[in-house]
Amino acid sequence: MEGRPVALRDGSKVLIRQVQRADAPLLADGFARLSDKSRRMRFLARKDQLSAAELRYLTDVDHHDHEALGAVDQADGRGVGVARYVRDAEDPHAAEIAVTVVDDWQGRGLGTELLARLSARARSEGIHRFTALVAEDNVAMAGLLRNMHACLAGRSPGTVEYEITLTTLVESTATPAAGPGPDRVRTPC
Repeated sequence: MEGRPVALRDGSKVLIRQVQRADAPLLADGFARLSDKSRRMRFLARKDQLSAAELRYLTDVDHHDHEALGAVDQADGRGVGVARYVRDAEDPHAAEIAVTVVDDWQGRGLGTELLARLSARARSEGIHRFTALVAEDNVAMAGLLRNMHACLAGRSPGTVEYEITLTTLVESTATPAAGPGPDRVRTPC
């Protein structure tokens, strides 16, 4: 998948492309720019650093059972966000997702754009359903998932699980006017 330039709702521009092994330094830099709260929201626990093994896992993806799409700031070349899925070993039509956006890029629509593009990749790989385990106080991710028509699938102490059923409709580009809308994902809640 070749990178594709995207203008976000505030006019900032990113290149969204598949994550590759060589992106480990970009990912490490982006992780270092996350606040403690953003790290906790993503990893559901305190996380001060990524080990070499974790960086390998997060960047050495097969683009079928494990996909990761990264967003790079076109102005300075730094990584600003990642969305990924990992296929469920017991249900090949389901995958767990995670979305991370560096703090100073949050609120611009980048998470929505990354998740929409990840949905298209997942559908092309035969995935019909996403799940997401989210910290119960992660208001931004809960809002993003609700905008993508996610259903509440369960609760545990400190976490909430969501489910999104992916449609087979043609992917359209997220724009402020169109938003993610039901043409991207749909849930029969």
